Amino acid sequence: MIKQDIVHHVIERTGLPRTKAEAAVDTVFEGLKQALASGERIELRGFGVFSVRARKTGIGRNPRTGTEVSITPGKAVRFKPGKDLHALDGKNGTAPAE
Repeated sequence: MIKQDIVHHVIERTGLPRTKAEAAVDTVFEGLKQALASGERIELRGFGVFSVRARKTGIGRNPRTGTEVSITPGKAVRFKPGKDLHALDGKNGTAPAE
């Protein structure tokens, strides 16, 4: 699924014109990016949690030359699926039969 698919779903469900639906989706994504950039945790109930975690400094190797390379510390966005999303069977987007 790409961003335009999300815009299309918003148009179908709300009846908004395309320009307003695109603006709404862009606003949501921009808010998520700004929150993650400032180190905030984003919790979407039933979907999951996005958080920013620090990456450790390490030593890696250049695959061509084999020389050691220092890996600088950084930050990475992590996603932990929520209970509802974790229960999906992965085949057709539905919860498994019990």
